[in-house]
Amino acid sequence: MAFEEFGQLSKRRREERTVLKKKIIIVVIISLILIGCIAGGVFAFLHFKEKSSKNNEGSQSKGQGQEDQRARAANKIVQMMCDPADYKQKCQEVVSKAVHVQGSAPSIAPKEIIKGAIDAASEHVIKAINKTSTFTFGKDEEKAAYNVCKTVLQDSIDELAESLSRTGHEMNDFKAKIADLKTWLSAVYSYQETCIDAFPEGETKTKIKEAVKDAEEYLSNSLALATQIKAILQKYQEAAKGDQEEGKHRRLLPHPDHRVPRGGGSKAVDEEGFPQWVGRHERKLLIKATENLTADITVAKDGSGNYTTINECLENLPENRTERLYIYVKEGVYEEYVTITKEMVNITMFGDGSQKTTVMGNKNYADGTPIFQTATFAVLGEGFIGIGMGFENTAGPQKHQAVALRVQADRAIFVNCRMDAYQGSLYAQAHRQFYRTCFITGTVDFIFGDASAIFQNCMIVVKKPMQNQNNIITAQGRADKHENTGFVLHNCRILPDESLEPDRFKVKTYLGRPWKEYSRTIIMETLIGDLVQPQGWLPWQGDFALKTLYYAEFNNHGPGSDLSKRVSWAGYKKKISRQEAQGYTVIPFLQGDWIQRAKNVPIHLGLYN
Repeated sequence: MAFEEFGQLSKRRREERTVLKKKIIIVVIISLILIGCIAGGVFAFLHFKEKSSKNNEGSQSKGQGQEDQRARAANKIVQMMCDPADYKQKCQEVVSKAVHVQGSAPSIAPKEIIKGAIDAASEHVIKAINKTSTFTFGKDEEKAAYNVCKTVLQDSIDELAESLSRTGHEMNDFKAKIADLKTWLSAVYSYQETCIDAFPEGETKTKIKEAVKDAEEYLSNSLALATQIKAILQKYQEAAKGDQEEGKHRRLLPHPDHRVPRGGGSKAVDEEGFPQWVGRHERKLLIKATENLTADITVAKDGSGNYTTINECLENLPENRTERLYIYVKEGVYEEYVTITKEMVNITMFGDGSQKTTVMGNKNYADGTPIFQTATFAVLGEGFIGIGMGFENTAGPQKHQAVALRVQADRAIFVNCRMDAYQGSLYAQAHRQFYRTCFITGTVDFIFGDASAIFQNCMIVVKKPMQNQNNIITAQGRADKHENTGFVLHNCRILPDESLEPDRFKVKTYLGRPWKEYSRTIIMETLIGDLVQPQGWLPWQGDFALKTLYYAEFNNHGPGSDLSKRVSWAGYKKKISRQEAQGYTVIPFLQGDWIQRAKNVPIHLGLYN
């Protein structure tokens, strides 16, 4: 189903060129069009000509060897397309089926490549489902884990089938959708990892890994091909049209006050549910976010609304709706487990404040529930917006992983919300997510997952963990280098909770550790309190991922931001350029035009300073 509310950015008008430049561009465009007519695939042929013309010069004589020459040329294109792939033989088998010879040159269509790669990945996900269905699971925890596995593998099939149908058929439309495609493929890749992670260490987990191995490899190749296609299309665009202008007409909000609240993080929230450091302008925007909303449905525990529980409301949603639905959840504690399903798209759910409207649960890993299923509130439906609500898991630190909020949906937004738990509070599982002025608490790996997520102007409050535990704020799970995922903490505050305040120098707190091999986390323009250890980051185990991760800090401040004693891992970037940091802001990293168009969502598009 197409996502109705979010379209492409309108094309910017280009500045007029000189007469000479216009003539040059016209000649280039006409030449490229002629090549396209001959080759049937302008972008691949253009790249092929550049790569192979020198090697082929003089090797062709008139009337001789043309068929061999075309075969060699086709083989070069296959090799070129699969050059960035990690599993080249699998990649070349897929791409070679999409290469055709027309006239005197080979040609290839970008959508045919992606279709072939996705079809191959789908085939092997289905094989994984069929293979794992023959396994015998004797222990209850393995049976529970397999239920998680079945769920995410079926999600993989569904999203692979949908992803190609949502890309455009025309060259320009397809190019614009490459970022979307990489997001969807990255999500499906992460589902395979979720399947594996559901099982405890042992023989069964090893068998599950082997069952999904081929699917992961074809998905990795699909991501690599999408990246290669994007690079080639960009090169073609530059040759035909010149460099695109960037960064115009961006709406910026004033920079909020940088004052540090006194005392612990939990005391820095007023009775309206706002962090005290939120400035007057920001506060007005957040109040406006709910004041201007008109509810289609009201949930109220006291019986004054349409329903008394959130689940009762969701069970009775109108069918075949085409417009966004606004659900108002009045003040109260709602002790229920809520899932916004994939079919429940374009929902805005808003409450009376993050400490007034609270959804509460206590499922946890220690009592035998897989982490994936411990969430008090889970969001799968695309385009979900949550405003002024609290999500809490009350299991406590002794119950280990206990998720307050799990977000799997693409283009999900949370404004002025509270995620409150201990280990694994917020599971930012997959796709694109934006958090604005949220209050997130926890102890161990309490912001984790494999989403592309930006946390902007958020309060990150670290609690006191169990004895002999370290606090780790992030555990990002990017498992393949071609995924476009990562966590960005932008203009946030990292401070201790009142329970940790007296012991903040005794309990060690770190910015993050690598859950997966290519873990990526960027912290920029953020206040880092003195609770954070001088080395900043913690290994997962031994030297795992220390060369392949990407951790970076940019223009942070506060006593914990000193970089002089930071880790010296190969993957840690002590200094990145302003241009590189800009790449992790809303528009380039999340393709954030969909956030701009969301009603009453405050947003800052670039760097603050």
